[in-house]
Order: sequence, then structure tokens, then C-alpha cells
Amino acid sequence: MASPGHNLLILLLFFISFPCSESRLSVDYYNQTCPQFASIMEQIVSDKQIASPTTAAGVLRLFFHDCMVEGCDGSLLITSTSFNKAERDADIDQSIPGDAYDLVTRAKTALELQCPGIVSCADILATAARNLVTMVGGPYYHVRLGRKDGLVSNASLVQGNIAQPTMPLSDIISLFYSKGFSVQEMVALVGAHTIGFSHCKEFSHRLFNFSKTSETDPAYNPKYAEGLRKLCANYTKDPTMSAYNDVMTPGKFDNMYYKNLQRGLGLLSTDQALSVDRRTKPFVDLYAANETAFFEAFAHGMEKVSIYKIKTGTKGEVRHRCDQFNAAKIN
Repeated sequence: MASPGHNLLILLLFFISFPCSESRLSVDYYNQTCPQFASIMEQIVSDKQIASPTTAAGVLRLFFHDCMVEGCDGSLLITSTSFNKAERDADIDQSIPGDAYDLVTRAKTALELQCPGIVSCADILATAARNLVTMVGGPYYHVRLGRKDGLVSNASLVQGNIAQPTMPLSDIISLFYSKGFSVQEMVALVGAHTIGFSHCKEFSHRLFNFSKTSETDPAYNPKYAEGLRKLCANYTKDPTMSAYNDVMTPGKFDNMYYKNLQRGLGLLSTDQALSVDRRTKPFVDLYAANETAFFEAFAHGMEKVSIYKIKTGTKGEVRHRCDQFNAAKIN
């Protein structure tokens, strides 16, 4: 009969041989193989954000949409081919601005010159998102590194994994819950809407012919609704027309988004629903009153998102180019 010590040794060997994917990630993953990683990322991110101030919101959206579909594996960075319609060509992802993809490309190019074949595109995206949140006034949080880039990118996988602007709140709560996120974590993560913009088509149903009794959604602040109607008057002719998600401090990462919801200044119907539903209102009120509580919850939520279904080992690769798999795929 084996001794307890022998059994413990076998158990330890088992865990060493089969570590969970999360345990392979570490904040100092590139310290030996690419020591310039952090400084290169900081320089590229700073230069791009200064040149194009909407980059932060675009990259944050790109990161979140990438992670919610099959995990944080850079699959959204892949371009379509004649054989495969990639994620980035799914309807909801077509509004992600080109500046977001451009930042990843610039960072990858710089890193390949310094340490070729070492840094994954998924790690670049996760780090860029964190750096940009901090750069525009948001909280700093640790990003564990060592993700591999995914081997699949298909537009058909997107539907049902990302919340739509017209989704009922119950469906959004269920979607987040299915991915392991609580209602409070969902409310905190949606606070990313404190920066960025949305296209008029995403909220036009609240502005024109809303109901038989009201031209606009009565949940809107009347003056806000009037301003949005003027802004989006020709949105059907110009689909690029858009409005800031946070009308008060659009370029600053703060808790103004939640204060806006309390005043009828929530741009999307899904935003405004958060401020009245009994499941979400307490957290909206908390974050509106306490920016520190919001920052702590957002940082925790982003750390959790950043390790969602990550790929390690042979389940992924380090791409040579972020928009292409290393090996051509026919299907």
C-alpha cells in the first residue's frame, strides 16, 4: 500500500504535468524573452492615442468583442479570405474603428523587429486595452501574459455572444451569466461606455416614431432627445453619423456614465434600462456616487475578462502577422 507521502508526490506531479491554462500566464512572462515589451507597448500606445484620441474606446471595444467570442485569442484581428468570413466581418463588429486595428498592427511590427516570433497578438491587444484605459484616466490593473493566438475566426460564431444595442436587459444579464459574470460585474464592465461613441442607427428607434403616443423615448431627457434628433437627422443617408456615449465627459474615463443614466442621458436603450431595472439600479447608483468603487469593480472585471477562455500551448500560436494565421486555412 502506498504511503501518504508517495500519494502526495503523485498528486503534485499530476498538477505540474497538467497545469490549468490560467496558471501559465504571468505579468512577467516576457521579462526574459522580450524585455522591451512593456516600453515598446507604452510608446506605441501613447503615440497612437495622442494622434487619434478615439483610439482608446475603439481598442477597448475590439478587446471586449474579441474576448466574448471564443475567448481572448486575437481571433477578431483576422481578415476574411475567399474561403472564410472572419469575425471582424460580422455585422456588429463592422463598426469597430480602423484605428483600433492599426494600433495592434503598429505594436506587432515594432515587437517583431525587437523579438521576432515571441509576443502574441492576443497579449498585445490585452495590454493595449489596459494602457489606454489608464491613459484616459481610468484604473490601472494587472494584465497576465502568455496567451496564444487562436486558430479559428468565423463570423458565424459571433451571433449570440455579444450584446446588441436593442437586446432586452434580461437577455444581456443571461449572456454575461453564461460566461461567468455576475450582474454587478456586467454593470461595471458596461461602464466602458464612459468613453467612445455609437452610430445613430443603434439608437435611432428611440428618436423617431418611438410609439403612437411619443415621437421620442420618454426615458430620454427632453433636451437631450432634441439634440440627438438634430444630430442624427440624416443618419439614413450617412451611416457614419454618431454621438458620444457620455455626452458630458466623452474623452475621460470616469463615473459620469452612471450619473448620466440617472439624468435620462443614457444613449442606448440598454444603457438606460440599467438605471431602472431592480437588478441593476443599485449598482448604477453605487458607481454614480462612488467613482473609486466603480474603478475597483471595473479593474476586477477587466482582469477576469482578459483570461476568459485563453489559449495556451498547442491550442494556439504566436502569429507572424496579427491579421493572418501562420498556416493558410481552406475552411
